[in-house]
Amino acid sequence: MDKKFKRTTVTAALPYANGPVHIGHLAGVYVPADIYVRYLRLKGRDVIFVGGSDEHGVPVTIRARKEGITVQEVVDRYHYLIKDSFEKFGISFDVYSRTTSDTHHKLASDFFRKLYDEGKFVEQVTEQFYDEATGHFLTDRNIRGECPRCHAPEAYGDQCEKCGATLSPEELINPYNAETGNPLVKRETKHWYLPLDKDQQWLEQWILQEHKEWRSNVYGQCKSWLDGGLRPRAVTRDLDWGIPVPVEGADGKVLYVWFDAPIGYISNTKELCDSNPALGSWETWWKDPETRLVHFIGKDNIVFHCIVFPAMLKAHGDYILPDNVPSNEFLNLEGNKISTSKNYAVWLNEYLVELPNRQDELRYVLTANAPETKDNDFTWADFQARCNNELVAVYGNFVNRALQLTQKYYAGVVPACGALTDYDRETLAEFDGVKEKLEQLLEGFKFREAQKEAMNLARIGNKYIADCEPWKVIKTDPERVKTIIYISLQLTANLAIAFEPFLPFSSQRLREMLAMESFSWEQLGQTNLLAMGKQLATPSLLFSKIEDDIIAAQIQKLEDTIKANEEAAYKAAPVKEDVSFEDFEKLDIRVGLVKACEKIKKSKKLLKFTLDDGSGQDRTILSGIAQWYEPEQLVGKRVLFIANFEPRKMMGEESQGMILSAVNYNGDLSVTTTLGDVKPGSQVG
Repeated sequence: MDKKFKRTTVTAALPYANGPVHIGHLAGVYVPADIYVRYLRLKGRDVIFVGGSDEHGVPVTIRARKEGITVQEVVDRYHYLIKDSFEKFGISFDVYSRTTSDTHHKLASDFFRKLYDEGKFVEQVTEQFYDEATGHFLTDRNIRGECPRCHAPEAYGDQCEKCGATLSPEELINPYNAETGNPLVKRETKHWYLPLDKDQQWLEQWILQEHKEWRSNVYGQCKSWLDGGLRPRAVTRDLDWGIPVPVEGADGKVLYVWFDAPIGYISNTKELCDSNPALGSWETWWKDPETRLVHFIGKDNIVFHCIVFPAMLKAHGDYILPDNVPSNEFLNLEGNKISTSKNYAVWLNEYLVELPNRQDELRYVLTANAPETKDNDFTWADFQARCNNELVAVYGNFVNRALQLTQKYYAGVVPACGALTDYDRETLAEFDGVKEKLEQLLEGFKFREAQKEAMNLARIGNKYIADCEPWKVIKTDPERVKTIIYISLQLTANLAIAFEPFLPFSSQRLREMLAMESFSWEQLGQTNLLAMGKQLATPSLLFSKIEDDIIAAQIQKLEDTIKANEEAAYKAAPVKEDVSFEDFEKLDIRVGLVKACEKIKKSKKLLKFTLDDGSGQDRTILSGIAQWYEPEQLVGKRVLFIANFEPRKMMGEESQGMILSAVNYNGDLSVTTTLGDVKPGSQVG
């Protein structure tokens, strides 16, 4: 960190309080932020870690209406659920508050009023989409319609999830209220706008010239927005839930959630400092040029934290600007996008119940697979492999061997170190630069590589104790074993420090087993952390294997969710035009017994049926259902077929009718059969 900074304010994106948090949130924002803060604390630096729930906006009002409860009840429920999940995963906030607090309402209102009084906003009357039936103006996200690009029927007003196009509501074909389905009209409304176009020049200089060290994904997205030209952005909206606009004649209008939410970082800091006088004034953490401001966010918040919020802070005039915004990309789940609306996620509160006491395992895997510069994928198979092959087989195995052998040979007392061999010196030398390597990576927000470096220390230790084989040497050279165990214990103590930012729960358990009452980052790399003669505590396993049944249950849970979503999304095709009974009677639908069924060579779709149709002669019908059935599944079944279709040639074979099938909600085909033992040739009518 640049020496010009005396302290660091670290913020983590405010999660929206209309549902629980999932692994995508953890991987994208909160674990990286926590790693960084824990590292700074170990270094002895002055740092505060600020978080809180974002409780305004439209989605919470929609959930409240659906559940028939108040909006306050919704945000209360999820604020405490989210806060509890973070605490149990070791996300070590110094403060975790909320945007419905009195402190926040006053500070956000005062912030707006200062900019308003100084003429920093522009006032505009515009036409916006309005639902006459509900009497509400709608946000872009709550407007749906046909995508003008790919013509998906349910594109959002800001994005089409099918083709990925960025949209505006005006571009949608036949827009409607996503909640009610009601058609929309345009209606005039007055709002205040932050004139970002006037900030274009200084933002280009500040970001593109002065912050080239930012992550490529962050820098690139900012450049794209700046290259496209900034436009004024509304800071108020028509809504009955939120912070009222503190201006005369603004009845029924509140601060836009994107304007109000980031001010929550500041108001939460004020709450923290008001309750902890030793931290000094909250203004020191937000206005002193010797304070470094770092925002941890997901990629959907890059523009707000790198362009919009800095423009707000600069317009106010008293605040520092962010020094870095280490945003991650998105984490997918088993090859699919995580979707809160479709319940397709690994929810933290459910994980804590279903995989108890395995918070560090998830932290480890999410960091090892972190989407630092591109989207990445979480799979349960990879989770199991990393836990079993790395945490258990490498790190845990080394620690368990070192501690168990100490207990077995020396009653848990650190033995005296004798003469070192060349191999001992080589092993210890590998620890020389570990502190500097980890510091360089952590200071550069390269947490995935940093954790890999920490695990490399465990690999060194695991290899050392396996190569030295003290369980064999004890029989021939017991003095040599003392040195082996002594060195192994020093390496173990180093791991307890190196993994503290990443795996706080197991690191604490390890320090307890090593009786390390105090520790600091400066000790990392030292090889005399445990004094000879020190009594260690009784050892226990640091990690345990993830069994197949646990993984199978999680995969099945996701598959059940996908199936439930498909069933919920299924809509029966519209009924075709009416036909007369006489027209129906023209179709001769009969029952046929499948005597034989086989695949047609050179065709991936066709199956060849040989039917007993009751006539005494076999009937051949070809049907394009090979991708849904193996031929042997159909032999012996009584199926329905149209007997009076004109025969036609397919792949050199004559088909004498049509097998009837039903199309399922997910596109699968199911051949129609009879429930009873109906004779071949029986007519359907």
